Amino acid sequence: MTLNIGVIGTGMIGQTHIRCITQALSGAAIAAVSDANRDLAKEVANDLPDAEVFDAGQELIESDHVDAVIVTSWGSTHEEFVLASIAAGKPVFCEKPLATEAAACRRIIDAEVAHGSRLVQVGFMRRYDVAYRVLKTVVDSGEIGAPLIYYSGHRNPEVPGSYTREMAIVDTAVHDFDMARWLLGEELVGIRVLPAKRNSRGGELLDPLLMILESESGVLVNVETSVNIAYGYDIRGEVVGETGTASLADRNLVDIRSAGARSGRIPADWRERFVGAFDTELQEWIDAIASGVAPTGPNSWDGYAATVVCDAGVESLAAGDRVAIALGTKPALYDSH
Repeated sequence: MTLNIGVIGTGMIGQTHIRCITQALSGAAIAAVSDANRDLAKEVANDLPDAEVFDAGQELIESDHVDAVIVTSWGSTHEEFVLASIAAGKPVFCEKPLATEAAACRRIIDAEVAHGSRLVQVGFMRRYDVAYRVLKTVVDSGEIGAPLIYYSGHRNPEVPGSYTREMAIVDTAVHDFDMARWLLGEELVGIRVLPAKRNSRGGELLDPLLMILESESGVLVNVETSVNIAYGYDIRGEVVGETGTASLADRNLVDIRSAGARSGRIPADWRERFVGAFDTELQEWIDAIASGVAPTGPNSWDGYAATVVCDAGVESLAAGDRVAIALGTKPALYDSH
């Protein structure tokens, strides 16, 4: 059986997912597309002979030819389309953020709980990266003892002029926050954001930032974002435990030694670094739906928690002080994930 997927939002990330499904994955087909820019949706559909173009995301969701939905539209529209998918009883994969406000995420959680089973998966693709999965296996095994500190580095060569200082938290560090919760298996309870000396390449942007968070058990989480660092897209991660450390290894398959120097390639952007993670993320989502089980990836609670941590981070950046993170009670529907 082929899973017929409708994609709402045919911009860069939507097109990335469409290419994954049509060129690299099995068990699914693109049955429909929709975008606020209908001309763009039609252009994308030109390479998808069996895909119908819908004027509105709601119409796509309600189509009898769509079994599951992928939402890659603007963040402000996510709540509307995820709620509509839940109402239609259709599995929905939503790129982060789940919604742009914590209250909106809570409305999604309430709707899913009322439905009675999981339908929503949030696109935190780092959980599907091979290196991160091995790192979590090491942490969970107890091989390095109880975690004490987790360091996460997120470096971009450059960002566009439209990138704001808050985006370093809500668009960039949000992935690091999710990784910290996932690796440690516990929630984050406080955050302080500290601007460093400004990188001259970033103009008036506050870059880099150092974020210090605490987990429920007292693990310190240090997140660095440097988004104008020029040399490449570099993702760092290290867990310091009671008896050892574990860190993400260099991505290079070979070391080059020439002219008195040692070198290796650094990824150019997020697509190069996480191309395998995107494939695995969507294939596991497709396989779960096809087998009739609920998706086991990042859920609505994970999307909500990330949004709350981001909100606290933005508040801390403005106030210059530590801000507490309060999530409230997690519904039982999400206890096993």
